[in-house]
Amino acid sequence: MGDMAVSEFNSINLLKRFAFIIPCVSLSFAAKINTKDLDREIRVGAVSYLNTKPLLYGIQRSDLIREIDLKIDYPSKIAGMLLDDEIDVGLVPVAILPQMKEYHINTEYCIGSDGAVASVCIFSESPIYEIEQVLLDYQSRTSVQLAKLLLRDYWKLTPEFIPAGEHFHAQIKGKTAGVLIGDRALAQRKKAAYIYDLGEAWKNHTGLPFVFAAWISRKKLNDSFIEKFNEANKMGLEHLDKVISTLPQDLFDLNEYYTHYISYELNDAKKKGLDLFLRELKEIQ
Repeated sequence: MGDMAVSEFNSINLLKRFAFIIPCVSLSFAAKINTKDLDREIRVGAVSYLNTKPLLYGIQRSDLIREIDLKIDYPSKIAGMLLDDEIDVGLVPVAILPQMKEYHINTEYCIGSDGAVASVCIFSESPIYEIEQVLLDYQSRTSVQLAKLLLRDYWKLTPEFIPAGEHFHAQIKGKTAGVLIGDRALAQRKKAAYIYDLGEAWKNHTGLPFVFAAWISRKKLNDSFIEKFNEANKMGLEHLDKVISTLPQDLFDLNEYYTHYISYELNDAKKKGLDLFLRELKEIQ
């Protein structure tokens, strides 16, 4: 074999070797990245209100707590964290779903109601048909949109909507109403002349239950994690007496709140209510 032929033969063999070696190196590197991602703690965001305490009770007392990095804040803050990829899954207001290119609803549980919810209301000193302005709770994403929708379609009203800052409940007077959510809404019930429950109004308007927040992730989570996460939520709801014993009782009868107002099961009826809300939300945004 001539020198030229030998050279070509060696070059071909060399290329064949690298053709096998290079893909192996690339696959090995990718596997390390995936393993690292799986090993990282799942970043979980939850809401600090009383309505989430049963779910948090189960999560914080389960073995799952060792696998997650739990962050707790008010709803609109947790929603922003999910949108900004600061958490992997969060109990977030469902009104953010249209802003997400991809989302997954996880577990069999949510924050919902099948009628009156008690802690999501329009409060005012005047009857609703005399209201001229509505202050919108800065901690809310879903409830403020629900209020807009119900005022337009259920009450047939067109008040001025004003984004509110902290301590805005003091500005609820005269013909200025306010949407308040969570524990502050429970406190406001003790002083408001008129209370319009948005869960009750939605039920009267549509005949369906409502989902205020659900466990949403940007990407599909591991099935084994979802199973454990679901069981942790369930465990908290199975120990309501213990949950209640750890909480202050001055705002509301918590047994009534957890069993007659907040409805945690994400069933087919709630999914229908959620689908309807998301469709109607497109009309007002």
